[in-house]
Amino acid sequence: MPSPLRRVCVFCGSNLGDRPAYEQAARAMGRSLLERDLELVFGGGHVGLMGVVADTVLEGGGRVIGVIPRALEERELAHRGLTELRVVSSMHERKAMMENLSDAFIAMPGGIGTFEEILEILTWSQLEIHPKPSGLLNVEGYYDTLIALLDQAIDGGFMPASSLDSLYSGTDSGALLEACAVHPAGRASGAPG
Repeated sequence: MPSPLRRVCVFCGSNLGDRPAYEQAARAMGRSLLERDLELVFGGGHVGLMGVVADTVLEGGGRVIGVIPRALEERELAHRGLTELRVVSSMHERKAMMENLSDAFIAMPGGIGTFEEILEILTWSQLEIHPKPSGLLNVEGYYDTLIALLDQAIDGGFMPASSLDSLYSGTDSGALLEACAVHPAGRASGAPG
């Protein structure tokens, strides 16, 4: 059965981080997207992990759509070699467009912006604004504490466990994309791959 995914949005750092495993994971994510003939949607920058994922997909002949706010484009952070670069007026517009363009969402290691993006996507899922799956690429345990925090919110009665039915986590980009492709099979507790 063909994958229902066509485009996957990857949220990740505009820095490379302090571990070689982060950049290696970004390259592996790009290769996993290529192997599945999936288009990449991302924040449109040429820097950090986001630049690594985009460059890997482009070097392999894949399609990449970047979405960047005008203020960041003007700071010369925009990737100029993309299949398509969409320039928007605000961060809010950026996230709405990325959600609209994508069939699934993966968060790789990153900072506050990455956290905010994946948590907003999860909020929209909980509110049934969209039915799309999300994943945390948990490189070297990067998202262990976020997963624990989400479980604590469930245990504390602040949200039902079903709020995470569309969230998958794992250490292997290919397995994580496969989990998203077979959604809605239920929450993949633990880590695929």
